[in-house]
Amino acid sequence: MTYPHEQLSANPHDRTAVHRADDAWLQDRWADPETRVLVVSGTRIKPVDGAIDWVAPAEAPDGLRVLLGEHDGRAWFAVIVDAGISKAAQGEWTPLRGLLPSLADDAMAGAPLVFHALGLAEWLFVTRYCPRCGEPLAPAKSGHELTCANGHTQFPRTDPAVIMVVTHGEPGSEDERCLLGRQAVWPEGRFSTLAGFCEPGETLEDAVRREVAEEVGVEVGEVEYFGNQPWPLPASLMLGMIGRAVSTDITVDEHEIEEARWFTRTEMKTLAEAGTLVLPGGVSISRSLVEHWYGGPLPGAW
Repeated sequence: MTYPHEQLSANPHDRTAVHRADDAWLQDRWADPETRVLVVSGTRIKPVDGAIDWVAPAEAPDGLRVLLGEHDGRAWFAVIVDAGISKAAQGEWTPLRGLLPSLADDAMAGAPLVFHALGLAEWLFVTRYCPRCGEPLAPAKSGHELTCANGHTQFPRTDPAVIMVVTHGEPGSEDERCLLGRQAVWPEGRFSTLAGFCEPGETLEDAVRREVAEEVGVEVGEVEYFGNQPWPLPASLMLGMIGRAVSTDITVDEHEIEEARWFTRTEMKTLAEAGTLVLPGGVSISRSLVEHWYGGPLPGAW
């Protein structure tokens, strides 16, 4: 079975890291009319008719050129321009989250390319000064490094986060249940898998156990790895996990989670068909985790 989140990682590009400091190679590719460029203002892009707008280098504005790599026989870049451009015309420029519903179906967009571009743009946008000495940072290696006058080098960061479906009962039985939660800011009926960031010195399995215990008071025993998904919102790698609960009493923290419930497969199907249970969108690994446990596609999505 192909899971929904895998669409956003399919057919990745060659990042060609060896050419990031090769000025002659970069100039040659930039001069090629077949090269394609994504214009990013701050951390937003300007879609055309709801699709990602890749332009030729001659059509790209001045800005920081970021090499993404090679794919389908051509080079791909991003040009990052001043964030004030998108701020002045917010209705025309869209953050990544607003593009997710259509991104997986847009063959020209190349989801890994867009994730790469916007992940770097976010890092460059928020990383202005050296954390070691406070000096201003300047881009190097086609936007993949930042250096200061004292020679300190900074690299893009990725924050590992676990996202988990928690189950209880005999696997595959009618009585087996799946634990989902909802935040207070979500519309009524919207539920999702639990998630949280890994802490320093913590294994993925222990992060699952800690987050579930903190958020809903359920104790988790066995944990297994399911898959992962880049999620530059702003800089996460979502690590999908499956946890087996050894307790079932729920005590929500009332901070991150407003409500949590156990669902059997029958309950989940009935409520999803009625629209009273709204599950995560089709391209998220959360959706993949739920449908993996359920055993097939489910109706409805955020």
